[in-house]
Amino acid sequence: MARSSSEGPRRPDSRAARRGLRAPLGSVVDEFERHLGVERGLSAHTVRAYIGDVVSLLDHWCRDAEERAELDGLELAALREWLAAGHSSGASRATLARRAASARTFTAWALRAGHLRVDPGPRLAAPSRQRKLPSVLRAEQAKAAMEASGSGAEQGDPVALRDHAVVELLYATGIRVSELCGLDLDDIDHERRVIRVIGKGDKERVVPFGVPADRALGRWISAGRPALVAETSGAALFLGVRGGRLDPRAVRRVVHDAVGAVSGAADLGPHGLRHSAATHLLEGGADLRSVQELLGHATLATTQLYTHVTVERLKAIHDRTHPRS
Repeated sequence: MARSSSEGPRRPDSRAARRGLRAPLGSVVDEFERHLGVERGLSAHTVRAYIGDVVSLLDHWCRDAEERAELDGLELAALREWLAAGHSSGASRATLARRAASARTFTAWALRAGHLRVDPGPRLAAPSRQRKLPSVLRAEQAKAAMEASGSGAEQGDPVALRDHAVVELLYATGIRVSELCGLDLDDIDHERRVIRVIGKGDKERVVPFGVPADRALGRWISAGRPALVAETSGAALFLGVRGGRLDPRAVRRVVHDAVGAVSGAADLGPHGLRHSAATHLLEGGADLRSVQELLGHATLATTQLYTHVTVERLKAIHDRTHPRS
């Protein structure tokens, strides 16, 4: 089944930046990029992030030694100096933690590939990420956002029908925006009301959705999609106005518009609907393992973030309502 594929100062485009590296180092980076994309099956966005960090590291390492052309010799001190330079330039804790993780991934691969004799990565420490609780909609706000989107679709405009189906499906399933844009028509099982999703690392999972999302999808497929379909559409479920596969940026605009119509709601994008869906599932009694599977999280620790959201809500309710709070 075919699939289309920061914080701090903006990183230069990896290919452009790589031209500043000497040929041997540039070749190593190209090899690492192939490893990430082909062997590990990471998304294009994730690969770009890794490569941007690695190019930044090697560029920093080569600045004070023009004769450096081989990777062997990259040591812990150089990694620490690179992170320190990022800290001095104002990079956040989250950015520094991400850069350290990129460096460790790169040096571990370089050791296995024979480009390093010793891996300095395991000894590289970085500030731990400060996990910020995500903003989420209250259940009544999510309902209002769905209704606002649905009212726009009442006139039968193809784009409005698409937009309503998009927000209903995102909230019903909690899938990522990239997963939504990658859906094909045959990924929808209307009889069982489930979708087949290809997530991170090309891992496949099946996610259920409810009656409102099924109705919105049915109207889009029968009355909306035929008006936008073009030769370039292929099997894509959601289409842009020119008939191609819907772009994630367009989905973000759709969600912002739907949520923006709700008074008092936080300004959320597609990931905010994912957070909201997970939180409402847990508040409704779903167990953590089931939510982990639905969201496609690799580890339970990621899903546990939402338990903190629900606890914080309970505390806020207690403070507002209990006479002895």
